[in-house]
Amino acid sequence: MRTTIAALTAGVVLAGATALACGSIVDSDDTMLGIIAQRTGFGPDYEVWVVDQSNSHGVAFGGAIHIYSRDALGAVSPVAEVVDLAAATTSLCQAATGAPPVRPHMIFFSAKRTHAVLSFVASGHVVIFDARTRAPVACLRSSPGVGGARQAHAAVPAPNDRYILVANQNGKRLERIDSDFDANTFTFDPAAAIDLTGCTTPSGAPCETPALRPDNAPICPLVDRTSRHAFVTLRGGGLFVVDPTVTPMRIVAEYDLATVRGNGCGGAEVGASMYVNSGGGTMTNLTQFDVYRFQTSAVKSSNAPNAPRPTVVFTDDAGHRDAHGTAVTYNQQYLWVADRAANLIEVFDTQSNNRLPPIPMVGPLSDDPTPDLLDIAPMGDLMFVTLRGPNPLSGDPHVSTGSTPGLAIMSVEDTGRSGAIRTIARISNVDDAGVERADPHGIRVRVK
Repeated sequence: MRTTIAALTAGVVLAGATALACGSIVDSDDTMLGIIAQRTGFGPDYEVWVVDQSNSHGVAFGGAIHIYSRDALGAVSPVAEVVDLAAATTSLCQAATGAPPVRPHMIFFSAKRTHAVLSFVASGHVVIFDARTRAPVACLRSSPGVGGARQAHAAVPAPNDRYILVANQNGKRLERIDSDFDANTFTFDPAAAIDLTGCTTPSGAPCETPALRPDNAPICPLVDRTSRHAFVTLRGGGLFVVDPTVTPMRIVAEYDLATVRGNGCGGAEVGASMYVNSGGGTMTNLTQFDVYRFQTSAVKSSNAPNAPRPTVVFTDDAGHRDAHGTAVTYNQQYLWVADRAANLIEVFDTQSNNRLPPIPMVGPLSDDPTPDLLDIAPMGDLMFVTLRGPNPLSGDPHVSTGSTPGLAIMSVEDTGRSGAIRTIARISNVDDAGVERADPHGIRVRVK
């Protein structure tokens, strides 16, 4: 259906339309509903949480969460509510763990959107916030792993809210926090953890071995909608599907580096499929872009290694590439995958696996945006993307350095086949020497 509607107010982003003007052409009923919701206040109210990894002013810890209301996102220069993590959050962590939290990295919400879960990649802390009051209610720290290392690269709450899965990256451990968000009780269960260097796979093979999986640092756990399985990407290549509901947690499917390449950090579940990417961004593997599609229902512990074999949707490591964040459009038909190195977003049709024309991110608003992670507005009309800064704190600088740190607000066009940056909400954290330190990374949309 193609319908022409007039803009109801000035200065508001038109999504799914061909121009920012009266009489824009809308390409679907879903997109039109999104536009009407933006202009009339109907549809769910929401806010966008963006994590700046850079230290709080004058200290070597902290960081900040920038929270943009739906109303603020419609402004020409969106202004955020800022939560300084060097204040109450650091005090809580210092009291609970004896150490300050360093480098906030990725953020997720509980299923009811009542709590935010923030991981600190440098120190291994996981902090849970009351999302409405912004107050931290619990601070935990991962266990020392390989060489005493402890990190929390990602801490992902299960869709059933019964646990939080923690990727202790350099410690090479997959850990579990047992959670009760209603009661505000959260407990690391040491008996549940998997030592990814010393474990054995269902086939009897060593979990970490040069020929199969040379570096088992867990990057991102992708928990399916049943909360029964998590697809865990590994820095050196290979992948494990884990059952997080048992103690200790159990590997139920194993993949080697010849089947799934390393350093993936993006994924999305569509129907009976889990999309997983592989990326570059490390000193030993600067450029890589792969997208795989797994059949979630076919995962069984009785399967042979590398089965069910994933479909390779797309692969490219010839150019300067680095697949990272992913998001699915409102109608579940298109998968967007950000490329930090090439400054674009690849788009894939989830029905056919076809690759569509990529969305360029370089333009009048940024000469080097470096799109990182992304999430979509509840009505599907806008996509929100974090843009990296000139002094990145994670990922190799060759692919993570950007010129316009902040939040890109994109219109979603042609029902999700394309899009364009409409504005950038700049985030700044200038130190005493006049150096811009802001480095946005984690992002999540919270429906209020």
